[in-house]
Amino acid sequence: MEKIILKNKEIEFEELEAKVKRKILSRGGSMMAVEVHFEKGGIGKKHSHDQHEQISYILAGEFEVEVGEEKKVLTRGDSFYAGENVEHGVKALKDSVILDVFTPQREEFLA
Repeated sequence: MEKIILKNKEIEFEELEAKVKRKILSRGGSMMAVEVHFEKGGIGKKHSHDQHEQISYILAGEFEVEVGEEKKVLTRGDSFYAGENVEHGVKALKDSVILDVFTPQREEFLA
């Protein structure tokens, strides 16, 4: 089911682990957006997707980001792209928020 127009304050968080929670934002067609909040020290474990592309945009805070063999510190306004089968992960260096955009949609997030 598509979710075209959503008000952020009406979306409930899903707790992923102790320092990480997410909100699934608008989605439709082959795209979806997900807002992920990290407390300082929260980790998005290094992983890859065999059928998804991802662009991530730092909304707030500071992350150590690893994509493939490259590692950098990113802050508000920075972004990264992780193609199919490219390992990537993040660690929050302070309380931080990231916007993940996926294509196709991550159906497992909706179950």
